[in-house]
Amino acid sequence: MPVTSYLALGAILFCLGLYGVMTKRNAVIVLFSIELMLNAANINLVAFSKYGLYANQMGQVFGLFTITIAAAEAAVGIAILFALYQHRQTVSVDRYNTLKG
Repeated sequence: MPVTSYLALGAILFCLGLYGVMTKRNAVIVLFSIELMLNAANINLVAFSKYGLYANQMGQVFGLFTITIAAAEAAVGIAILFALYQHRQTVSVDRYNTLKG
């Protein structure tokens, strides 16, 4: 399978995640869209590690590191969303305006 198919899949997933972040008002969907964007970056890292000019294992190691960071980010994000939901009784990001300066 050529590297362009992996890059195209990564670009499609990244665009879908960006669309979700930019257009959706539900905080859970925004969080999942961010995860989709991180997974698109992981696909690109692994594709370049396998098919890149200097193919080695570093891209896969970075991919595993990114997956770990994404899992921690998801756990913290969901905990913050639970706390905000208990306080505001909504998941709409438009209602979370208390952090504005």
